[in-house]
Amino acid sequence: MTTAALTSLDWRTTLPGGVEIPQVGLGVFQVPRDQAQRVVEDALEVGYRHVDTAAAYVNEEGVGAALGSAGLPREEVFVTSKLRNGDQGYESTLRAYDDTLARLGLETLDLYLIHWPNPAAGLWQESWRALERILDEGRVRAIGVSNFLVEHLRELLDRAGQVPAVNQIEVHPSFGQADLAGFCAEHRITVQAYSPLGQGADLTAPAVAAVADRLGVGPAQVVLRWHLDRGRVVISKTTSRARMVENADLDGIDLTDADLAALDALDAGVRIGNDPHTFALSQIR
Repeated sequence: MTTAALTSLDWRTTLPGGVEIPQVGLGVFQVPRDQAQRVVEDALEVGYRHVDTAAAYVNEEGVGAALGSAGLPREEVFVTSKLRNGDQGYESTLRAYDDTLARLGLETLDLYLIHWPNPAAGLWQESWRALERILDEGRVRAIGVSNFLVEHLRELLDRAGQVPAVNQIEVHPSFGQADLAGFCAEHRITVQAYSPLGQGADLTAPAVAAVADRLGVGPAQVVLRWHLDRGRVVISKTTSRARMVENADLDGIDLTDADLAALDALDAGVRIGNDPHTFALSQIR
């Protein structure tokens, strides 16, 4: 496989407001700060043009260094970061956004998200008001949320002037979140999938293996193509250049309706990550 053949890295979907976002992105969750620059440089060389980080990952500087060393035009790379729980609140969100830009060495972001609702703090509403201001000022191209459940989205839609462009959530075959995804679709909120492979656990499912064997591709490729066929943006995480290539080799994988239904049927409601109802760590280290 040559990187020139990775046409899936060119696939785009359009967010409300007309912002185009690459459907296949690289996430740097749990990538150590001293490895982030090398990992992102590898991804950019492979052809990725969508990088997802967060203040809580403590590696924004490495991501920014990679963006700088790559020498690509700024508009060619879609960059997302996220607001930490401990920075929620109106004025603190504005400061946190400026700090993220400084760490990344950028003047604007393509997408900025509230990382968690953290309902116990009761501050995400003020943070959203700050994000709307940043958007109105033209300092970010799109704003959204992460880990928001239907109840949080309902409250936001009742009071916000701007509908979130994105809700980045844990979703994979064994945790489909169909009700939440349906609500997002109804309100034209794009679903971004993190942990799209169930941190690898879903790759051993017999239904996934059967499709992979029939098509002669890897199980990760089957699951990632399932996400794309369901209209999601996928954020996969790997530090391996070879795996980056495999995860982006998705063109020509033609899943049938029966294949899609078989993966849908794996939904067991098994969440791997934190519960948005209760997750309240500051995320500040």
